[in-house]
Parts: sequence; C-alpha cells; structure tokens
Amino acid sequence: MPLEAGLLEILACPACHASLDDATAAETPELICTGKDCGLAYPVRDGIPVLLVDEARRPA
Repeated sequence: MPLEAGLLEILACPACHASLDDATAAETPELICTGKDCGLAYPVRDGIPVLLVDEARRPA
C-alpha cells in the first residue's frame, strides 16, 4: 500500500535530510533516499516507515 502523498512530502532521510522516494509498491516496501551520495533504503513495516539509519539497507 503506497504511503499518503502528504506524509511523503514531510519525511526526509535522517542521515542526509534529502527527500525520500516511495517504493512501497515493490515486493519489499521501502523508502529510498534521493540524496546523491546517500541512497539509503528504509523499510516500511505494516505501513509504517522505519526511519532508523541502523535499519536502512545500503545502496548496491
């Protein structure tokens, strides 16, 4: 289930403060940082974004 547009507008990457891209329609829902040097992918569990750097997946 995609996140509400209003929520996505106010969320930011906790590591670099860049905006986040919604990839919740994928098999493993996550929010991906749009920062050029960051790119962390934060999981979305039960419709709730987990914005903890320790929980984020590093870019490939």
